[in-house]
Amino acid sequence: MTAADVMSGRRIRVRGLVQGVGFRPHVWRLARETGLTGHVLNDGSGVEIEAWGGDNTLDTFLERLETEAPPLARIDSVRWEAIDGALAAAEFMIAESAGGAISTGVVPDAATCPECLAEVMDPFDRRHGYAFTNCTHCGPRLSIVRSIPYDRARTSMSAFPMCEDCAREYEDPANRRFHAQPNACPVCGPQLWLEDGEGRVDCEDPIAEVARLLKDEAIVAIKGIGGFHLACDATSETAVAELRRRKRRAAKPLAVMAKNASQIRRFCAVSAAEEELLEARSAPIVLLRNADESLAPGIAPGHAQTGFMLPYTPMHHLLMDALDGPIVLTSGNLSDEPQATGNDDARDRLAGIADCWLMHDRDIVNRLDDSVMRVDAPGPQILRRARGLAPEPLPLAEGFADAPTVLAMGGELKSTFCLAKDGQAIPSQHLGDLEEAVTHADYRKAIALYRDIFRFDPEVIAVDLHPDYLSTQWGEDLAAQTGAKLVRVQHHHAHLASCLAEHGVEPGDDLSVGIVMDGLGLGTDGTIWGGEFLVGGYGGFERAAHFSPVALPGGAQAMREPWRNTVAHLKAAFGDGWRDRILGTALGAMLEAKQSGMIERMIEKGLNAPLSSSAGRLFDAVAAALGIAADRQHYEGQAAMEMEALAAPHREGAGAYPVAVSDERGTRILSWAPLWGALTDDLRKGVEPPVIAARFHLGLAAALAGTAAAVAERAGTRRIALSGGVMQNRILLETLHSCLMRDGFTVLVQSRVPANDGGLSLGQAAIASFPGRQ
Repeated sequence: MTAADVMSGRRIRVRGLVQGVGFRPHVWRLARETGLTGHVLNDGSGVEIEAWGGDNTLDTFLERLETEAPPLARIDSVRWEAIDGALAAAEFMIAESAGGAISTGVVPDAATCPECLAEVMDPFDRRHGYAFTNCTHCGPRLSIVRSIPYDRARTSMSAFPMCEDCAREYEDPANRRFHAQPNACPVCGPQLWLEDGEGRVDCEDPIAEVARLLKDEAIVAIKGIGGFHLACDATSETAVAELRRRKRRAAKPLAVMAKNASQIRRFCAVSAAEEELLEARSAPIVLLRNADESLAPGIAPGHAQTGFMLPYTPMHHLLMDALDGPIVLTSGNLSDEPQATGNDDARDRLAGIADCWLMHDRDIVNRLDDSVMRVDAPGPQILRRARGLAPEPLPLAEGFADAPTVLAMGGELKSTFCLAKDGQAIPSQHLGDLEEAVTHADYRKAIALYRDIFRFDPEVIAVDLHPDYLSTQWGEDLAAQTGAKLVRVQHHHAHLASCLAEHGVEPGDDLSVGIVMDGLGLGTDGTIWGGEFLVGGYGGFERAAHFSPVALPGGAQAMREPWRNTVAHLKAAFGDGWRDRILGTALGAMLEAKQSGMIERMIEKGLNAPLSSSAGRLFDAVAAALGIAADRQHYEGQAAMEMEALAAPHREGAGAYPVAVSDERGTRILSWAPLWGALTDDLRKGVEPPVIAARFHLGLAAALAGTAAAVAERAGTRRIALSGGVMQNRILLETLHSCLMRDGFTVLVQSRVPANDGGLSLGQAAIASFPGRQ
């Protein structure tokens, strides 16, 4: 017997996304194939393996562990140590889960796998037509889990004891459903039914009946994985208009579900990268450029893109298979509220909106909105991180490995929170705008749930600098309750750090220029910032350049009524003669009919007209000058997004408006008098609004690129990070990225968390974890 054949034991620790993905049976099969003995189990740190065999065999086993994994698994590390003592088992077994301190991840919900879909569509399979078919490669995860280790008893599937056939699959390590916690079939699992306002509807096939109702222009509430949706025929303008009226959603785009990518191509252009996103396990909504054939005009008014998704549960596959065309599938709520998750909640809150309800009896433990993504020239971009993506942990740079545990509370709008521990960040799913009382309650509930799931006790709590944010106030309360250290983080610094963190930039090598463009955030000087060039990294920053401050007449009202910003910008550019610049134009007539004199006096006297360097309000001002959403924005960013759609066909060769850049005591200031001068000249000449919109975008991009290059040269860095909600403007992002790359800069663009405020919590967590801060 050679030394390599001598039996020895190794205790192997696997960390990553390795629970609820079929990893233990995968290990069992590898061990059986290589002739090892021992066991594998889940515990609070991931997966632990004790394996016995020859050293060569164990080496082969470890190599296969690193290179082979189930579809939903992500292996972050495999480490081992020798085991002293005699052989402990005569065969390789899967052992019961153990407890311990939690440091593993919970896998996101995953779209139906091809194997399960084939069973659902096979008339001879026992799961034919079953809406809750799943296996270890697909199905609900975060939406049903209450705690970990991830076992059936700790999910909402605990209410459904398995039948003999399902139990046999569940207990067979060679079966695809071995320890698939949501495993079920029509005999033992969750069931669908249809209701109307009077109670249950007597029908043989609820899905077929829903398909019939949708064809007849009904509005149906459908309970999915992470919450209820409202559905209607996406080709019927009557149905779409009625849905908008009942839901009180005047203009914000609606998401659409199609049967497959081929059906989507009837309505939108779909690139190979976009099709790959559509068909990914996360199954997000993907924003696609509109083609010739139109859906109902009310789907995305004023936009050149439509958000499409593909079916991601067996129920959705069965429904789309019974229909001839796409359907609207938008969140089941009144505008701005979180979507309903419970049956009673849906009956109550969706009464008066839905004509009927497609219900099921599996509880949704964690609300999950649909994720939203888009493919830009730099690559895929996440606009909303939720179902299918959260709560997958993001690895941080090695320098964060020994940082304290941090709970970062995020911002006020598009809120998320983030847990940071053991060198990883765990951003929550998108939770919504905390100004809504129901959303704020949901946010607090989700924090409590994550802390329980991950058994997480923060040593540090990070909050935004703004004292009036509800996330800040709740963070202050939690810090007082737990004794955690409270860290206040400037809003735009968090955006910069978020971009650096998702790219794995190391502390100590993090000097960068951050171009952060958004609506607003409280600055360190107590004023409202929003168009910022920061130089720094996790540990701190210098405000190296910024937009010239312009008044926000009416404060928050200026965010809702873009024309107010137009008046403020015109007055800042031309002083008392601003009316003469637009005399005889449609803009002049529009502002003459408004209370522009009152706005002017507010600005002159400084009454409820704080100064702000906001990039978002600049976009609002220009959009309103072109007649876009001038009176009122029905949702955040409406004016800017509709102006972007208007400009898109003219982005090549339109020319660019000039921007003035001055130096005030070492800080560069971008001001807009030349831009407004050229823009109002074009208005008087009768230049078409789409061309004006394009010239504005291209002029702004050129000014940002030139300023960033100068700031970077002075700072001695070639790395530039792009963040903030305005960076989700495709024309601005792609033009700016192209200019900076052409000039030889390393350009970081956000792709794993949103550039908007949905990514703030990751940046806060990184800043609060910075080694130099402790």
